[in-house]
Amino acid sequence: MIDFSVFETPCFVVDEILLKKNLEILSHVQKETGAKILLALKSFSMFCTGDIIKQYLAGTCASSPHEARLGKEKFGGEVHSFAAAYSGKDFDKLLTLSDHIIFNSISQYERFKPKIKANISRIKFGLRINPEHNEVSTEIYDPCAPYSRLGITRKNFPDKLPEYISGLHFHTLCENNSDSLERTLKVVEKKFGELLFKCEWVNFGGGHHITRDDYDIDLLLKIINSFKKKYNADIFLEPGEATALNTGFLVSTVLDIIDNNKNIAILDTSAATHMPDIIEMPYRPFIIGSEQPDVLPYTYRLGGLSCLAGDIIGEYSFDKPLNIGDRLVFTDMAHYTMVKTNTFNGIKLPDIYYINSESKEILHRKSFDYDDFKERLS
Repeated sequence: MIDFSVFETPCFVVDEILLKKNLEILSHVQKETGAKILLALKSFSMFCTGDIIKQYLAGTCASSPHEARLGKEKFGGEVHSFAAAYSGKDFDKLLTLSDHIIFNSISQYERFKPKIKANISRIKFGLRINPEHNEVSTEIYDPCAPYSRLGITRKNFPDKLPEYISGLHFHTLCENNSDSLERTLKVVEKKFGELLFKCEWVNFGGGHHITRDDYDIDLLLKIINSFKKKYNADIFLEPGEATALNTGFLVSTVLDIIDNNKNIAILDTSAATHMPDIIEMPYRPFIIGSEQPDVLPYTYRLGGLSCLAGDIIGEYSFDKPLNIGDRLVFTDMAHYTMVKTNTFNGIKLPDIYYINSESKEILHRKSFDYDDFKERLS
């Protein structure tokens, strides 16, 4: 059990033991299928974990030259890069960092075709397809939502794989189980099946919630092995969230209690700056020792310390009244939350701790100050 009272707040705490538990599950999938699993750095890029992650996973996938460089320098293995579009400058950088580069459109492929040809001996190039199949209920996270800018639809795809293209990539999932992948593949095969037989590799994208308790791993193994046997292609998966799922916490302190027809607790953290997915998605994070409003005797609306009127985390109930100085611990705060923090209002970014909950070893990895805020500006 972690003693959360020892940390300066606000802070992120990532537990090495929980991270290894996820990595062992992902490693099992690789061993049973021969598929390669990549860490999606867009969801989790805490590079002090790189030496551990590289022992389990095949590499990383990146959405920018900065992520590709981080993957190459700190996580090892293969680096796969994809972006909705590349500038000439960014593409030249990615050529020095990537093992796979995936294009989002035929026009981007045509633009960079001379450079593809010049680098075909050391880099594999692919195209992202859009099977126009929906498995995600929240449109902002649905790569195949109507009018999506991501991937090439079948009607806009050539009759055969373009020159120098060795594989295809698709991404239809977000926090989904393996039955969603099964349905997706049926559509992909129906629309792009003749092209799949020509592929050296196929990337199943991200959104696979493999380390979730109710995830059907046996079905995933069956799907991958069946697909590999049919098409004789290497398989890649990019379940970034699954790597860090349920491995981290955000520890906060109650700064004030006010009354405006409801009990309102102001914390030293913020939905707007430290947990922006609460506002974007939206979603309601879990707090240790809490329940839904009015389930336990004392209900509070929890608010952040920014000036944004909508900086509201949600309503929670507790078995005893909150007091100034109390600690509140948000769970599942390693993936996406850490990479999306910002310095709106000049609010200090949370410290970062790395802990081994078995040995009780605590490493204070990062603290942020005025210069971190100032140097982002000019």
